[in-house]
Amino acid sequence: MPQIAQLAETWSSQVFWLLVFFGITFFVIGRGMVPKVMETVAQRDSQIAADLGAAKAARDAADEQEEAWRVRENENRAAAQAIVAKAKDEAAAKSEKKLKAAQTRLDKKLAEAEDRIAEARTAALTEVEAVAAEAAQDIVSRLAGVKVTKPVATKAVKEAMTHG
Repeated sequence: MPQIAQLAETWSSQVFWLLVFFGITFFVIGRGMVPKVMETVAQRDSQIAADLGAAKAARDAADEQEEAWRVRENENRAAAQAIVAKAKDEAAAKSEKKLKAAQTRLDKKLAEAEDRIAEARTAALTEVEAVAAEAAQDIVSRLAGVKVTKPVATKAVKEAMTHG
């Protein structure tokens, strides 16, 4: 094979150019580009760390504000419930007062009505006694032919109504 036969003649020049090429590559990439890339990576890492720290600080501040808001909200809710309870109590007291006044008026009207009923009953009983006395006089005079005086008939009707 001719390629192998040339190996001895070209070996040293190939090794030389290999070393030159890798040397140039090492210095250009290894000494020039890699430090810049590493610096960019370090800056990126520090920026990420700073952003994470800022985000954590913002989250902590938001948590504190939320807790303060919750405390204020609970205080406001308690104050509102106290106002509602006070309004309910005041309304209940006003209603109770109005109900008592209305009950007093109704009791007074009821007592007046009971008095009128009692008077009407007494008047009706008196009238019934008078009518019954006249009817008794008329019945006795028609049936027995005896004339009964009004006081006697009234007395008999009263006894009959009293004893049933």
